[in-house]
This record gives sequence, structure tokens and C-alpha cells, in this order.
Amino acid sequence: MMIKMTESAKNKLQEMVVNGEQTPRIDAEVAGGCGVTVKFSIVFDEPRRNDYTIEMDGIQIRLDRFTKRYLDEETHIDYNDENGFLVGESFASSACAIEID
Repeated sequence: MMIKMTESAKNKLQEMVVNGEQTPRIDAEVAGGCGVTVKFSIVFDEPRRNDYTIEMDGIQIRLDRFTKRYLDEETHIDYNDENGFLVGESFASSACAIEID
């Protein structure tokens, strides 16, 4: 897995880490029943026991196994003032299996 960050994302993460915020973590929010929607975000919280840690330019970013399996092999992180952090490609799946007897 490879994480690529824009300069604006790196700068904002470095600023937040230096200002004493908690450690950044990539989080996957999964919603749906029959179809699945996955949205990625960056949250700041305490480290968890089984988190993976990726270090880039002195910034540690964590993610859990659940999130890791939904991320692409190459994940991009961007930041802008209007939308905040933009992580990877959020996606939706409409696959649904219904068994009829």
C-alpha cells in the first residue's frame, strides 16, 4: 500500500501535529445494507492497539485492518480549506444477492 499526499495535506497535518493535536488516522465509514457505501476521512484520536502506522515526512498516520482492506493500493490525500481532508476514492457498491425459493 502506498499513500501519496499533496503539499497542502502535508502542511496541514504537520501544523496540526505540531499544535499538539492527537495522532491522525485514516478511517473508513461504511454504510448500507444490500449496497455498501464507503467514505474515507482523517480523524484525530488516541492510538489503538492493532493500528498500522505509516510514516511520511515525519508524520505518522495510522489505520486499522478494517480500513486497510477498503483502501486502494495507492491512496491519495489532499486538503483544502473548503472541504478539509479528502482521502482516496469513496465508493458505492450496489451488489445485492437475494435468494428466492
